[in-house]
Amino acid sequence: MIEKIKRERMLVAFTLLGFLIIAFIVVTLGNMLATQVIQDLGGLIKVTQDPVVLNSIWLSMYTAFLATLVAFIFGVPLAYILARKEFLGKSLIESIVDVPVVVPHTAAGIALYTVFMHHGGLIGAPLSSLNIVCEDAVPGIVFAMLFVSAPFLINSARDGFKSVDPRLENVARSLGASQWHTFCKISFPLAFRHILTGSILSWARAISEFGAVIFLVSWPRIAPLLMYERFESYGLSTSRPIAVLLIFICLTVFIFLRLASMRWQRHDSD
Repeated sequence: MIEKIKRERMLVAFTLLGFLIIAFIVVTLGNMLATQVIQDLGGLIKVTQDPVVLNSIWLSMYTAFLATLVAFIFGVPLAYILARKEFLGKSLIESIVDVPVVVPHTAAGIALYTVFMHHGGLIGAPLSSLNIVCEDAVPGIVFAMLFVSAPFLINSARDGFKSVDPRLENVARSLGASQWHTFCKISFPLAFRHILTGSILSWARAISEFGAVIFLVSWPRIAPLLMYERFESYGLSTSRPIAVLLIFICLTVFIFLRLASMRWQRHDSD
């Protein structure tokens, strides 16, 4: 009886603590949204008709998608290797994957600039000779977003492949399936939920990036850069409507993708 009371008290305490962090997020975003709608609905409507704002949001979503696509193409194979193979230096590779999460993004921006700048950049100079410009160009935005967002997809995909029973792959191989066929028909579909979740998180992280982008690309402007510029030049009244619109669009896309992921999970369990 005493143990039951202790467990119930612990659950109540955990619930309260969890509620407080959820309330912190809801109050922060909800206050901004409510304030904008109540005090300046006209300003919000105005930015929905501003081509500069709409282009910056579209650029953010487009480049975030490209960064996620690149992370998917190169990160999923890496995640599979990390999940299935043991090799010398594996812990080092996993640590390197996580480095962009812990590095301050302004520091990441400076590092990216020194690598991708036109003149003298380790990668930027050779790419410039091929007429591929990263500094103040769309490829630079994609590379900056990729740097900060790739770990989310790689780590989630790795966990997904780890959740797949290797015996299923071994059975497929014993029946004559090739390694590639086994990956496509067994490993990837069973880990897809994790990969999709990682892709969603990677896209969301990319679209919100500011610090790593601003050092490499000041033009064309993605939405976070435009918000910062408007805030510095004109104050809160011009930057907040852009923030509200971007949050609304991102939440809509995020919820849609989450629902698609949940629907896939239910379909997979059935």
